[in-house]
Amino acid sequence: MCGIAGIIANNAKNYQDNIQKMTDAIAHRGPDSAQLEFYENAALGHRRLSIIDLSENGKQPMFSNTKKECIVLNGEIYGYQTLKTEYSEYSYHGSSDTEVILAMYQRKQEQLIHDLPGMFAFALWDEEKQQLFCARDRFGEKPFFYAVGPNNEFIFASEIKAILASGLIQPKVNNDALAHYLQYGYVSSYQSIYSNIYTLPPAHQLIWKDGKVSVSRYYSIPAKDRNISLSDAKEEFIYLLKNAVKKQLIADVEVGSFLSGGLDSSSIVALVAEFLPRQTTISFGYDHESSELKYAKEIAEKYQTNHIEVHEKKQDLADSLLKISPFFDEPFADISFIPHFEICRNAKKNLTVVLSGDVGDELFGGYDFYRVENILRNHFSYKNIIAKFGLRLYQNLKQTSFVTQKNLEHNSILDFHQNFVRNSFNKEEQKALGVFSNYLQPYSFNPNPHSLNDIMRVDLEGYVPGNMMVKSDRMAMANSLEVRTPFLDLDFAEFCIQLPEQLKLTNDNDKIILREAMGSYWTETIRNRHKQGFGMSVESWFEEDNLINLSNDLLKNPDQKVFNYIDFKTTQKFLNKDHRHWNLLQLALWAHNNQNIL
Repeated sequence: MCGIAGIIANNAKNYQDNIQKMTDAIAHRGPDSAQLEFYENAALGHRRLSIIDLSENGKQPMFSNTKKECIVLNGEIYGYQTLKTEYSEYSYHGSSDTEVILAMYQRKQEQLIHDLPGMFAFALWDEEKQQLFCARDRFGEKPFFYAVGPNNEFIFASEIKAILASGLIQPKVNNDALAHYLQYGYVSSYQSIYSNIYTLPPAHQLIWKDGKVSVSRYYSIPAKDRNISLSDAKEEFIYLLKNAVKKQLIADVEVGSFLSGGLDSSSIVALVAEFLPRQTTISFGYDHESSELKYAKEIAEKYQTNHIEVHEKKQDLADSLLKISPFFDEPFADISFIPHFEICRNAKKNLTVVLSGDVGDELFGGYDFYRVENILRNHFSYKNIIAKFGLRLYQNLKQTSFVTQKNLEHNSILDFHQNFVRNSFNKEEQKALGVFSNYLQPYSFNPNPHSLNDIMRVDLEGYVPGNMMVKSDRMAMANSLEVRTPFLDLDFAEFCIQLPEQLKLTNDNDKIILREAMGSYWTETIRNRHKQGFGMSVESWFEEDNLINLSNDLLKNPDQKVFNYIDFKTTQKFLNKDHRHWNLLQLALWAHNNQNIL
């Protein structure tokens, strides 16, 4: 895992100071070494976190065997050893996965991207073509940002802070991204918070040539479901997941596992035990009745892991927010980022690489609201006007549930999901705050508004890269830790995406395929578990005086920078110690952290 940066411009060596500042800004992503390389019209920079091929041969920027190409890569190419044998005509100098991309490029040029597995963001300079070829992995695990400088310089990096550190860009706030953040609590994976700094979306490639930028999609998630029996699905599920875990254990350093005690992380730990004689697991918990630490301990004991427990210590939440939030570069409201930072910080004391159970909920149907949406869909049809009229009549006679009331305001479970389940501020509230936008994130498929599987696909293309992978990457990299996500192995993820809905959840049960395939690997207590959140609630955090004081400083002072973008008086109406209050506080923190550049 690493940090990458570059400037494509005439007389690139003139930008040595600029690119040095860029790589310095992301030193946390790669503390082991720093390197710059120059062609006449290209400057490439790299910060290294040594994981595969710890020798000098693994250093980047990495030249090809002909010196005509040079690459900077952030990520891991799983199964690269097999790829290496398929491109045996290339004269390899080392054993790194990075060099395999150079071998693939020499044979297939840009078409290599269709055969490249793993999590990655890379930029490859072709000296003969005077062309830069960049790409980002299919599910957005690794970030890639770029901008165009005042003299048409093409500037790219792993994080926005590096682009700003170049001194070549004066950022301008993106109103569409601001609106998306207010609605969902994160910035879309198709945008950045700045209108003149861009993100390369997941599953997209970019080519810079002759001063022009061309961006295109190279991959779309499977849009159709398969017909498969439960017995056949179980067999294929276990085979593919074992293969994914095995590939992601390849490293020249120890690989550990996060263990929450939930179904997903317990499954990963159980399968790792089939390949390693002993593994290190790490758990983080708050010392309250609903702590998951006791469940994690059960699995750790079952598989005799070297288990590390991190107990929450009473801390100053305001100090934590001020310390951690700058690593995001953009407003980010997922409340679990603080405990995620802490578990990464503690993991780094013993490990450099950790496996995570992330994205199981989106692949197997693990969220409670998926079951609610299934119930809503099955019990009455949005297409049936008479049924809808009858439900409204029933509502007049007897008070219906809050969810049912909210459901009446929407036209489909997809509409309900996007505008109620995933919603923080609706369009009217955004307008009241002074933010106007009609931006809609594109998807690689046309969602069926009544399909639960398509709702999960929407989450895989929206929430996962925009929220979950941002949190995972930034919090891990803040602590110079690599986190790998076996559930996002391409073959395994595609298999799960296409599973019929009834193999994922019913009105009464969730994660059916995972429970059926992996149940024998768990303890009885784990088998009976359902989804539990990571960390404490927003409401409990707002009981802390230090957090309220920080909120008052940032949200009750009309001179704060955030009120250049949202209305002060309207903001006061939403300071109710809930998720919307938290959302606004994170926005104000972002503006505070960046007040010198805004």
